[in-house]
Amino acid sequence: MSIDLRSFIGGAWVTGAGAPLDSWNPSRPDELIASGRQATEDQVHDAVAAARAAGAGWARTPVAERGAVLLRAAVVLEDQADAWGSELAREEGKTFPEGRGEVLRAAQVFRYQAAEAEREAGTVFHSPRAGEQILVTRKPLGVVSIVTPFNFPIAIPAWKIAPALVHGNTVVWKPASTVPLLALRLAEALDQAGLPDGVLNLVLGSGALGDALVDHPEVDGLSFTGSTGVGRALAGRAATRGVPVQAEMGGKNAAIVLADADLELALDQVLLGAFRSSGQKCTATSRLIVEESIADAFLERLAARVGALRLGNPLNDDVDLGPVITAQACDSILYSVRQAIADGAHLLVGGPEADVPAAGHFVAPTVLEIAGEAPVWREELFGPVLTVRRAADPAEAFALANDSEFGLSAALFTQDLTLALEGLETLDVGVLHVNSESAGADPHVPFGGAKKSGYGPKEQGQAARDFFTHTTTVYLQGGQARP
Repeated sequence: MSIDLRSFIGGAWVTGAGAPLDSWNPSRPDELIASGRQATEDQVHDAVAAARAAGAGWARTPVAERGAVLLRAAVVLEDQADAWGSELAREEGKTFPEGRGEVLRAAQVFRYQAAEAEREAGTVFHSPRAGEQILVTRKPLGVVSIVTPFNFPIAIPAWKIAPALVHGNTVVWKPASTVPLLALRLAEALDQAGLPDGVLNLVLGSGALGDALVDHPEVDGLSFTGSTGVGRALAGRAATRGVPVQAEMGGKNAAIVLADADLELALDQVLLGAFRSSGQKCTATSRLIVEESIADAFLERLAARVGALRLGNPLNDDVDLGPVITAQACDSILYSVRQAIADGAHLLVGGPEADVPAAGHFVAPTVLEIAGEAPVWREELFGPVLTVRRAADPAEAFALANDSEFGLSAALFTQDLTLALEGLETLDVGVLHVNSESAGADPHVPFGGAKKSGYGPKEQGQAARDFFTHTTTVYLQGGQARP
């Protein structure tokens, strides 16, 4: 039996008043996981009203109490890691170990943000005037709308919602319509943790609900993760109302393997970066740049490793890759690979004709080598496809990596400290990994991209408060001292 999907508005679980909403298993497309009805724009208005009504009380709640709610929610997530990790694998398609790990990562994010009460809350500056101090304090934005993607259905919402809540904001959250069950689970964790009514509101449904949130006059901020096109459009609309936006958008992330690299390490890490989660990560390695002198040997070994990866039901222990999220995504990825081959790309392994499970939205892990320009080098496919180019030397490798409108993450493999430092100076990305995969983010450090990969303040760590709060500069001076 499928699970009943409901939105969460004003502390109550409510049935949507809109069109049907179904969640299907991408590895078994005839298996219905959860079903319900979408929220309507009127229900979005109700959610914003509930968030506004709860705002003053939540903002005045001591930070330690707000953090305690997050800690209790973290316990729920940890207790449910196996069950919800399995549901995540069924609904989104990543393997069970990845799904379980993602639920635990959400708990880790909650625990980190819960400790905000133990960190400095502002700054004191010297005043040029006697008897005065200048304080810089922080206050919540107010009602924040959060729009999240399908690929990390519980971790990405956690790293937005946790700092929003601990800094005193109230939230209206619209997750991707393909992963409503995991959104419901995260809201359940916070509900069970005793979050006051109206502080978090979940509206399930199509992208039109996100539009309604962006345009709502009572929304004070927008945090978004998704495609660059959608993110820029939302940011533009929010800017017309003077609403601050935090947007983490697309990536076309490069891994650079230089001639002096530890090749076994590089093979392991490129494989993980490109194909874990079926390449459906904004930080996934989708471009590979190999120095010419080692390219033949490295690519031969890489193709053999990729060809040995196993596709199938992500709940099975012997599976390395699950499906991509939808049939439409599968068709789009395969179309791009066919076009690349037709335009002269050399198929090293995988491709549209490779054997994949008969049922499900499976794309074989694929490696293509190109000699020059091609759409697969520049466009984000969001699937298990790695495009390779060769570089004559490190300088050309760095130039190829930077030759992109995106700048989210990169990986550099070298054992030469001078080259590592040159990469740090040269590569224009928000996240740089030296001798590890391009994917990955930790909750205590800033995360976000450069160029068209990011807009507004970074996420996670102490950087999160730069978005979810605004500063007030206070000139504090007493009156005449009493005798």
